[in-house]
Formats: sequence, C-alpha cells, structure tokens
Amino acid sequence: MVHHTESPVFQPVTMGGLRLANRIVMAPMTRSRADDAGVLPAYAADYYSQRAGAGLIITEATNISAQARGYPRTPGIWSDAQIEAWKAVTDAVHREEGKIFLQLWHTGRISHPDMHGGDAPVAPSAVKPEGQIRVHDGMKDFVTPRALGIGEIPSIVNDYGTAAANAKTAGFDGVEVHAANNYLVEQFLRDSTNLRDDAYGGSLRHRLRFPLEVVQAVVEVWGADRVGVRISPVTTTPGETPLDSDPMATYGAYLDELSAMGILYVHDIEGVTQMNRQEAGGVHFHALRERFRGAYIANNQYTLALAESALARGDADLISMGRPFIANPDLVDRLRSGGPLAEAPKEYWYGGDSTGYSDWPRLR
Repeated sequence: MVHHTESPVFQPVTMGGLRLANRIVMAPMTRSRADDAGVLPAYAADYYSQRAGAGLIITEATNISAQARGYPRTPGIWSDAQIEAWKAVTDAVHREEGKIFLQLWHTGRISHPDMHGGDAPVAPSAVKPEGQIRVHDGMKDFVTPRALGIGEIPSIVNDYGTAAANAKTAGFDGVEVHAANNYLVEQFLRDSTNLRDDAYGGSLRHRLRFPLEVVQAVVEVWGADRVGVRISPVTTTPGETPLDSDPMATYGAYLDELSAMGILYVHDIEGVTQMNRQEAGGVHFHALRERFRGAYIANNQYTLALAESALARGDADLISMGRPFIANPDLVDRLRSGGPLAEAPKEYWYGGDSTGYSDWPRLR
C-alpha cells in the first residue's frame, strides 16, 4: 500500500490554468443557512475558509434569480447584498490559499408555489414531480409546474450570464453550472421531463439546446477554462424523476458538445460507487468520461481507498467528497494522516445557525 503522503490524492495538480493543492474537491452541499433574502450569514465565511484545505471548493447550489428558488434559506447571486456576502466568503478562502467555484442553480419544477408568491414553478414541460418538498412551514406535495413559453427561455439563459458575472464580482475563481439532480438544466436534457415539440424539445439536438445555451452564456463571461458542469445521469431524486430513455446517448452527446466548447471539467455523480464498479442505470461511466477532453471529477460516496483506485485506473482526475466535509473541516489532513473522521448528526445538515456548521473542531 502506498504511504498516504505519497498518494496521488494528496499531490498538487494543475487543472487548466488552476494550480490545486490536491485532488480532493469539496462537493456542493445545500446547508440552508441563508436568510429569506438569500443572503449568507457572516459565519459562512468561517465555514468555507475552514475547509480551504480541499484542492477546490464548490459552493452550495446558489440561485441565479428569484425565479430559480426551490427551497427556503438557500443563497442567491442576483442582489448586491448576496454578492457582498459571497465576497466575504471568497476573501476568507483566498486568505487560506484555497480555490473556490460558485455553483449556479435553477431548480425548475423542483420547487413550490410557496416560494413564488403562489405562482407555479416553471419547467420545460408540465410534468409533476412525485413526493413532497420542504417549504418554510414543513413538507408539502409537489405541484404540476408551468411549461415555459419559448419566448421566456432567453431571459433565463440571460440570468445565468448575469449570475456568472456577479460571481466574478464576488471574487470566485470560476463557476460550475448545476446540470444535475433533476433541476432545470437536467429537466431540459431528459426526455422523461422534456415533452416539448419546439426548438427546445423533441429530438436530442433540441433537448440539448437550453443546456448548451446556458453553458455558452457562462463561458462568455468567464472563458471556458474557468467553467465546470455537474451532471447526474442516473439520479432519480428529488421528485422520483424518471431517467432518460437512453442516458448514454443523451449525456454522451452533451459531453461531446461540452468537450468541443473546451470547458475546464465535468463533475459526474456516478450513482452507486463500489470498488471497480463503473456502471449504474445503464450508464458506463468510464465510457462517458472518454467522451470528454477536460478534467473529470468523480463523485458519490468515495472513500480514500476508492479515490486511490479510481485515480490509478484512470477513471477520474479528481474526486469530490461532500458529507465528510460537514463535520471534518480539515478532511484532507485527516485522510492524509489516517485520523478519525467525525460524523455530523442529520439535524445539523439543513437549516439552523453556526452550530453543526462552522463550529466543528480540527483534529489538532
């Protein structure tokens, strides 16, 4: 066994023009600590800077507009107050010599009228998600979303561009387009949630139009080498969302296009991660990875051993970890030294204050 200090996981790596201290990425995690105006609290700067030992931090999903919101107390990047709060975060992370990308989010149908003054959430098509969603006063049933008119779509693409520009103002090192977890971009990608018969639906080429227009709008602000995209070809929650009828064809074509655009990385939630298991839900992840020329960040319950084997096999360039970062601000140091990992009780995951958020101790 390689001694951990020599492990490739802990070696510095260059990704595009970014020099990263190691190959561990802090995955985006919704923590619901913002106020009702989508402004992060001052202690969010502590939370993120404490975790700056990650090679790259990707922030919690951040709403590009008021229309984008799906859940209470999630942050935004459309108002001056939101931008200022994020600026405190990026300054704190950069003081610790960390790198941080903002994840850009529109929830689409995974929302509720309570978040929009009584109006239905918007989506490519009027397909109702299954189950319930958390709103301000508990759980409520999903509703049928309103299908977007074709004339409304350019303004949403424009919102992504504005959010990307605001992220630049806030001092981020780059941005990640959230095209995963059945939110708006993925709702356009999948033929299970996109039933349109216009320029934005029907054929695969048409279903790709909105996801690619979004990335293009963001690339125009940042340059392709500071833009990543997160995908989740086999993820069904939230909303018990049916998979695409041919995920290899759909996501393969998406990665071909993203590759041609020259974006920095793709960040793939790989379904069930097991040692040497590279397939889930009809998707062969190594084959998908081969379709993309940039860096490939693998995600889904990776341990250090799984990370090392994935890097050794060439199945990934970087590994993202989420939940272990909640209770272990110094996760990279703990993994490197073989130290014990703390486990965060579930009641601290979402909502609340600095308790269970920015008050976890380091090992030493």
